[in-house]
Amino acid sequence: MTTTTNKLVYITGASSGIGQALALHYYRAGWRLALVARRANELHAWAREQGMSVDRYAVYGADVRDIAEITAAGRTCIANQGLPEVVIANAGISIGMDSAQFEDLEVMRALYETNNLGLAATFQPFIGAMNARRSGTLVGIASVAGIRGLPGHAGYCSSKAAVISYCESLRGECRPNGVQVVTILPGYIATPLTSKNRYGMPFLMQPQDFAARAFAAIEAGTSYRTIPWQMGVVAKLMRLLPNWLFDKVLAGRPRKRRQGE
Repeated sequence: MTTTTNKLVYITGASSGIGQALALHYYRAGWRLALVARRANELHAWAREQGMSVDRYAVYGADVRDIAEITAAGRTCIANQGLPEVVIANAGISIGMDSAQFEDLEVMRALYETNNLGLAATFQPFIGAMNARRSGTLVGIASVAGIRGLPGHAGYCSSKAAVISYCESLRGECRPNGVQVVTILPGYIATPLTSKNRYGMPFLMQPQDFAARAFAAIEAGTSYRTIPWQMGVVAKLMRLLPNWLFDKVLAGRPRKRRQGE
């Protein structure tokens, strides 16, 4: 445990998985927390179970797909707790889809609304104030799946590729004002999102280990980091493969489960 600081971190999707692990790591590092999730009651209960001091965290109930709701949560955080040093847009969903199925177009809509529009809406209330202060860090949680498209993952892979490009664009916009933008690409992390995968997950990492490495990357101001690094090597090698070989390698690979499977 380090000495408590006055620094504030704002984390969406904090009720489970990566977001919850990040929240706990930041708390143990002495930070104050602004935690956002749809399941606010569950988040309150979890914080109590962890023995968190009530003067060091606040919970905001919001759905990142609801632009009015999530941007209001950001403004309320600033009014109640102050402008955060770090904002982590972590909330995301992962669902397989089949583009031949009409109903899966709605799955794609949900993926984009959550993983992309929700990320931009999470950042929006803080950008102007951070630029004016000339400091702060905006963190987008992408995925190694955004580096190359995988069969059955069209919606998810393309949404995470968009996160990577969006954060790269935002980084250039914010740099002149002293605001950092960090893109984190998790590999396979043992969370509810990956628990139903029906294929091998190399270099599977526990959430607390991921959180420690992500925290270090964010503190260092690293613009782009794949965690674990081994998955970054794998992803880059896959990117270098010619299309014919890439397609052959993935032929017959089990697809991600569609909604309801």
